[in-house]
Amino acid sequence: MEKRPLTILLSAPRGFCAGVDRAIQIVEKAIEKYGAPVYVRHEIVHNKFVVDGLRAKGAVFVEELTEIPNDGQPVIFSAHGVAKAVPAEAKTREMFYIDATCPLVSKVHKEAEKHHELGRQIILIGHQGHPEVVGTMGQLPGGAVLLVETLKDVANLNVDDPHNIAFCTQTTLSVDDTAEVVDALKKKYPHIIGPGKEDICYATTNRQAAVKAIAPRCDALMVIGAPNSSNSNRLVEVGVAYGCNKAILVQRASEIDWKWLDGINVMGLTAGASAPDVLIDEVISAAKERFDVTVEEVAITQENVVFNIPRILRDAEERVA
Repeated sequence: MEKRPLTILLSAPRGFCAGVDRAIQIVEKAIEKYGAPVYVRHEIVHNKFVVDGLRAKGAVFVEELTEIPNDGQPVIFSAHGVAKAVPAEAKTREMFYIDATCPLVSKVHKEAEKHHELGRQIILIGHQGHPEVVGTMGQLPGGAVLLVETLKDVANLNVDDPHNIAFCTQTTLSVDDTAEVVDALKKKYPHIIGPGKEDICYATTNRQAAVKAIAPRCDALMVIGAPNSSNSNRLVEVGVAYGCNKAILVQRASEIDWKWLDGINVMGLTAGASAPDVLIDEVISAAKERFDVTVEEVAITQENVVFNIPRILRDAEERVA
């Protein structure tokens, strides 16, 4: 039976960012250096395929430090960052820990701390309950940070002193939606201070811009990523907002209902920052079994960002707790 033609517009950049790549390397190098088990508090990144792969190598994923025995093995904090109470608890229990927080998330933490030191009340734009937001708010005492997510939240916001406030943002938000919230904050509080350099990370910005570039040409858009991945969900929303009304998030090829592509001639394909290339390749291979596929990569920029892993994992020094 002759296969129906399908053009796949492959968005670039896509997939792993430097922070995710660094976090995964940290877990792998820790297992290599210290042996299994290596404990990881929360999913190291939001991707089941990645987490399962690390689990098979000897990583044990927990939600809280109380789940970890005092066996001297390292515990790694996820790329999303943690509240200050977490390393404090680890120190109290004399645990050996390694922080895999993305350097761009750490940048937001430092901004928030600096504003607090200068006596400013901080408004954080982000999604309530997301691990990154929990970690950022947890850098400071309770009440020092006010969380807003929508324009309605800004309208209902009350601050202590409108002349002494600052804002930060979660790194994985929609660029466009966040710009609207920032504009609303600036209109309501003309004296508000923002970050010197935008908090939304380069990878989130680039992946959204790449989807914007292909969306008008697509009959459908498929985003590879986890349901709890903020940046992956934002890619679906961006696709719809920029002209591709049919957009879906899937974790991997085995989940795809291929009837979803009935009548589709051009499909956009991208991946969130915590999804590896192998999952993109898997989807393209599965599509080729069913369609006469033509793949066209649409690249808007090249990424060359690399973050170093902690020195303790880069050298042969003995472990220091």
